[in-house]
Amino acid sequence: MVAVDKDVKVEFQGVILRGHLTVPEGATSIILFAHGSGSGRHSPRNLFVASVLNEHRLGTLLFDLLTPEEEKEDAVSAEYRFDIVLLADRLKGVTDWLKRDEELGSKKIGYFGASTGAAAALVAAQLEKDKVSAIVSRGGRPDLALDILSDIKAPVLLIVGGNDKEVIPLNELALDELTCVKKLEIVPGATHLFEEPGALKTVADLAAAWFLKYCN
Repeated sequence: MVAVDKDVKVEFQGVILRGHLTVPEGATSIILFAHGSGSGRHSPRNLFVASVLNEHRLGTLLFDLLTPEEEKEDAVSAEYRFDIVLLADRLKGVTDWLKRDEELGSKKIGYFGASTGAAAALVAAQLEKDKVSAIVSRGGRPDLALDILSDIKAPVLLIVGGNDKEVIPLNELALDELTCVKKLEIVPGATHLFEEPGALKTVADLAAAWFLKYCN
């Protein structure tokens, strides 16, 4: 049974960030999704992972880190996708908005980051030390947050495809810098987007287990 299932709008520093909030009955935590460029609350991959988390009674908040205008501009100029400070600041803003909610503010917070969104999640978690309980990165670029990784307190799970040859060493580098509870999971045969049969389900199951252990 779903207690909350609605579209939301978060006003932050003069822009409107749109999202969708799903909180199953009895959920004690909400997982915020931070995506890379060209992705958002309507991403089939994000929606699939969120549905698996919901089945495990984990709440989810999928939202767009960029406005539609910024997405269009980024598609041409790539101006925003590597602006980790901007993306992390907006993730922090949405986290603060959620924590102010009278009904949902007491629930634990987790971050699920993909691509450059994973770096944004790590930076935001470093800023929100007391508010974030666990982090999962899917095919992420945690190396883009290398200088703050040693300050992360929340347990971090890094998930990478076994055939994502360029990203594996970047995640191994990040793993070495992390001093918190940490783990690197390599999904055999999977490429960057985990499009192979069963690969994304493996990601979702690994993420659900991590959040249930550390964010519940």
